[in-house]
Amino acid sequence: MKKNILIVEDDQFFRDLLKKKLSSLGYNIIEAPNGEKGIELAKEKKPDLIILDLLLPNIDGFEVLSKVRTNSETSSTPVIIVSNLGQQEDVERGLKLGATDYLIKSQFDIESITSKIRNILK
Repeated sequence: MKKNILIVEDDQFFRDLLKKKLSSLGYNIIEAPNGEKGIELAKEKKPDLIILDLLLPNIDGFEVLSKVRTNSETSSTPVIIVSNLGQQEDVERGLKLGATDYLIKSQFDIESITSKIRNILK
């Protein structure tokens, strides 16, 4: 059965890039352009993995992660933060809130990200 990946990312270009690559690897992609939609889709679709940006309109990624972790149906869903926020305190906060991994966009290419996703979803 195909694994479902929820991409919560407001950058259309980056979201499309991830969607294209992950779809070609056989994953089913669910998209959310903002935090509110991300929380809603996480509860509704119960994805196997969430890729989460932190800099989102209205509700930021930290809030999304917090809500995902406190919901019994999504509390154990792996979450990979992929963000431009690279300060140590941001990374620590994301991991403390329960992120499975934290990738800084400028330090990873699409192949590294997909490799991490494959390892988590084995």
